[in-house]
Amino acid sequence: MKKKIWSNGKIYTANHKQKWAESIVTEGNRILFVGSNDEAKKITGNQFDLNDLEGKLVLPGFIDSHVHLIIGGLSLTKLNLGKVKSKEDFRNSLKEFLANTKSDWVTGGNWNHLQFDKKVLPTKEWIDDLTDKPIYLTRVDIHTALVNSAALKLAGINKNTQAPEGGQIIKDETGEPTGVLKDTAMNLVSKLIPAPLEYELGNAMSAAQKEAHINGITSVHDITEPEHYQLYKKSYAEQKLKLRINCIHPISQVKRLIDGNVFNEIKNEYIRSSGVKAFADGTLGSNTAWFFEPYKDDPTTTGLPTDYMVDGKFREWALLADKNKIQLAVHAIGDRAVSEVINVFEEIVDTNPSWDRRFRIEHVQHIKSEDITRMKKLNVIASMQPSQLYDDGVWAGDKIGQHRLNGTHAVNTLLNNGIKVCLGSDWTVTPLDVIHGIDIAVNRKTKDGANPNGWIPEEKILIEQAINAYTIDAASASFEENIKGSIEVGKLADFIVLNENAFELPSTEIEKIKVAKTIFNGELVYSI
Repeated sequence: MKKKIWSNGKIYTANHKQKWAESIVTEGNRILFVGSNDEAKKITGNQFDLNDLEGKLVLPGFIDSHVHLIIGGLSLTKLNLGKVKSKEDFRNSLKEFLANTKSDWVTGGNWNHLQFDKKVLPTKEWIDDLTDKPIYLTRVDIHTALVNSAALKLAGINKNTQAPEGGQIIKDETGEPTGVLKDTAMNLVSKLIPAPLEYELGNAMSAAQKEAHINGITSVHDITEPEHYQLYKKSYAEQKLKLRINCIHPISQVKRLIDGNVFNEIKNEYIRSSGVKAFADGTLGSNTAWFFEPYKDDPTTTGLPTDYMVDGKFREWALLADKNKIQLAVHAIGDRAVSEVINVFEEIVDTNPSWDRRFRIEHVQHIKSEDITRMKKLNVIASMQPSQLYDDGVWAGDKIGQHRLNGTHAVNTLLNNGIKVCLGSDWTVTPLDVIHGIDIAVNRKTKDGANPNGWIPEEKILIEQAINAYTIDAASASFEENIKGSIEVGKLADFIVLNENAFELPSTEIEKIKVAKTIFNGELVYSI
């Protein structure tokens, strides 16, 4: 097997012992050498393939620390309402989609009522006259859905239907359902939607991998459903997998997962299972993130804790998972949710034997200062999505009040307090676009352009911090810092080439950067 020299680059290694280099030598899927151009040629002799990096910036392959990979792949073929700005836009997009689909159900979504010209939730009346097919369209945060009357009828939802614990059925002044369902109430309809066929899942996998490579992503931390896990194993067996997947399974299945030995079943350089994920609450945009104080725009609520946070099952499952050395990753957005999760983490540390547990809180969008101290003491990792503040910064103050924004998407504060941060997209909540995430983390821009100096500018971070959070620190969050996340001898040959040097550009121009090449396993898998 010929060695490959990737020479004449400006290589940021993310290795603090050797931060910069000119050349990389690879053999197969491993890095043999990192250093100068001249030294690289000395160790390879005459048998090598030369790849000229043309002075471009080279980074370790990006790691997105929070994705829904197959849902993202499927979304590329479903109705996307992400750019809709009005009721008319909403209806026109749906009409166009209906004209080109033969499916029995209409699914998709990505709508955001907070970017509509009239900031109101859509209702079934917006869509009932367009088709007799059942419709299920999720909000951008996937914690609210709009359904039509056909879907309500199939699910048996009417004015007398009570929402399940941890959910909400929005009703009008007459008590009739509006078609908007939140959190666990969404399951009343979603469980009726036919599962994707095997070929559809395969197509979604291919589409998701392609989208990842375009964005320089070589690894993901995936929130993995059981059928998706089987798909990953099948793709690996068929040698079609060109992405490294750290699987984080639903906490509700922890007993089955332990009994099935899933966490030890497969651990290779492509697929591993490290943890389970729980939900403590919903989302800010849906008024279901769980706070200590009521919402400013709806003082009747402080948000919605999930049913298993209320009935104690989360605590039970979390203690069991940790006892079996399974990592805990918990979705917590409101400050009350974050605090309650830390309470359980503290109990786990006091109860279970010690191990390198690496607790994770996903999102950490709102946190009180005293809980930052508690996170640090427990070595909790903050798994955050800067691109979400691009939207949140437009309307978060209206939701909870400007005086409560301190501690919102507080990336810099967390880093300054010694807390490890890994970054991701939560695709499909935000696009699978790391450059956009880095741009927002560094500049704190918002979609409305109203914050030219950054929204809560003291929470800006440095370009190097952002890159590390998408590479070496993301690898550490999945216990994989010894095999990837930096460009070092012995590690996997996953790295990318950018068309511009992010370290030399003014920060205001980060958004212009493109991924020029993605190298996975020592092979070029994408090039512009």
